[in-house]
Amino acid sequence: MPQIICRKKEKERGGQNNYPYKVIEITPPPKNLGTRCFPSNLQCGESVTIEGQAYTISAVTHRYQLRKGKYEPSEKRLDVLSTGRYILNLYLESLLEQS
Repeated sequence: MPQIICRKKEKERGGQNNYPYKVIEITPPPKNLGTRCFPSNLQCGESVTIEGQAYTISAVTHRYQLRKGKYEPSEKRLDVLSTGRYILNLYLESLLEQS
């Protein structure tokens, strides 16, 4: 598996390190948006922009593998929805709770 290194841009010197995340749009059918660099402190509900499109984070997953008796990070993944779809899902969930 190739290793991806995230480099700071000149304008991003806020002291935060960026890490590679595998990004999946989870709207059926799931769509792989590739591996992107983001800060390590991302949370559900935050908005990210990928190739000019706004997405909202639905889940952040950190996977580990047991190697030689130690757990080592193997993958960081973001499950995202387009912002419009995320808002629609929130609205539909609230309607379901009211009924």
